[in-house]
Amino acid sequence: MDNQTQTHRDVAYYYPAPFWGPQASDWVKSLLLFFDQVAILLPDYMYGRHQAADPTLVEPLEDRGLLSVFEPKEWVDEDLANQLAEIIVELLTNGAFDDLPKEAFFQEISRSRLGYGADISLANFLVDELADKGLARPSEDGVSVPLHPTVRTTILIILGQLSRIAGAKRGLIVHPTTNDSKVVTDLIATLSRESMPSRGRVITLDLESASLNMASVPLDDVLQFRDEHKVHYQLYMSNLRKYLAELASIDNAEEREALLVERSQEIADLAHDIRRTTKKWIGKNLPSLSIGLVGSAWIYASGDPIGAALNASGHLLNFWGERKKVTAYSYLFEARSRFRA
Repeated sequence: MDNQTQTHRDVAYYYPAPFWGPQASDWVKSLLLFFDQVAILLPDYMYGRHQAADPTLVEPLEDRGLLSVFEPKEWVDEDLANQLAEIIVELLTNGAFDDLPKEAFFQEISRSRLGYGADISLANFLVDELADKGLARPSEDGVSVPLHPTVRTTILIILGQLSRIAGAKRGLIVHPTTNDSKVVTDLIATLSRESMPSRGRVITLDLESASLNMASVPLDDVLQFRDEHKVHYQLYMSNLRKYLAELASIDNAEEREALLVERSQEIADLAHDIRRTTKKWIGKNLPSLSIGLVGSAWIYASGDPIGAALNASGHLLNFWGERKKVTAYSYLFEARSRFRA
């Protein structure tokens, strides 16, 4: 299941859910205009559920090698398990979860995502630390662990960032991607916490109608169009990441806000150009596909486990040059409203 033969491909890592359902399939096909592949992180005991949830799209994507299904027992290796545990323990130590509301219903996360397939003792230690804080409960099915919903989401967000490291080991350039605006809100909250060096540097690039929703267009036609126009879509995404890092690196808030206004117009112009190209090629009216980006950039220091983890991967955005600068980010697709930090 874990495809290690693909090299140097831009991959949209779909999260936080292990697979998408019919309500999300409308925009997944459109991702192929911006990325070479789509990937999901699916525990082995769930294998097959992704096909049952959306057979009309999942099966053709898998047949064409456009969907990679990663197995957490292999994807979350010893290195990632250690980094995940270090980050969560750091957040616990700094009181990031101390004021969470009491939740009657905990949500399960697969044991393999917590690193049980790589290091059982470390994973047990992490769960015990969470349990001591009342944030985890004993497994009820032997394959998952019930967690406080906020902690579970935080772990899935961190795994989204660490997926860039796991992908780099396989020659893949992985980009965390979601259609869940709450995940983006939670990412902002995580990066903005008092203990995080990214605090005060969180940037959100507003959603733009950057393309047309290709749900009703046959997959073969989408791929033909992508072959002819992919460079424009990839340039748009590259500029989003570049702008985010540029904006987040500025210390002065007023200067950053002024540049944000300028960059927002450039992004809107780029989005208009590729939307016009898509509409001309399709030759019919289609609903818009909105895209935004949220994240932060900072120079990592001691006591910064997320920065250390991303820097250690050696898989940083190529325009940085200096390895001590790191970024965390996620794309948001097809949201209904605009968002700002």
